[in-house]
Amino acid sequence: MPPPSSPLLPDERLAAGAARLASRYVGHFAPETVPGLLADSYTRLAEQARIRTHLVAPAERLTADRLDAHAQGLTRGPYRVLFVCSQNAGRSPMAAALPAHRAGERVAVASAGTHPANAVEPHIAQALTEAGVDLADAYPKPLTEEVVQAADIVITMGCGDACPVVPGRLYLDRPVADPDGAPIAPVREIRDTIDAHITELLTQLTP
Repeated sequence: MPPPSSPLLPDERLAAGAARLASRYVGHFAPETVPGLLADSYTRLAEQARIRTHLVAPAERLTADRLDAHAQGLTRGPYRVLFVCSQNAGRSPMAAALPAHRAGERVAVASAGTHPANAVEPHIAQALTEAGVDLADAYPKPLTEEVVQAADIVITMGCGDACPVVPGRLYLDRPVADPDGAPIAPVREIRDTIDAHITELLTQLTP
């Protein structure tokens, strides 16, 4: 990870983002913890980005996800389910959006990729909208240690052996066809396949 003075990092904007995050997590994390984690999030996103001029906001959201993951690991609430695929651009964001829409507070969901793409596949949002599900502000995120550590259940969807194994987590492998570049009709079929897996999972998690 380059130091904060590296020309790769937009220092002033990252400093402002770090200040916002420090204020948001006051009482949970020391202000000194946040800047380094935000810089690391920015660097991880920049490694796969073609254009780096608009990465500060996604890096700030990714850092918030990572901080939330730390907090989730300390205080368990609902089951936390992590969906993992290679690019975090199709299968895993779709899988995360479906239980978030259907299960309410029963589960907390996250998604990540071992080799994140630059953007979510456009047909993913369309297929979810047709099912009444909002993809919201989803963006491809790298798989980080914090998110895996915080998960109760890790569901892999095509990342193979690249997904780290942490003791004490339930691992499920649910391979699904890759929607990368596919037209809308096959994406709908992939959506329905994932939805069937989600239905099975939510049935198992129902008290």
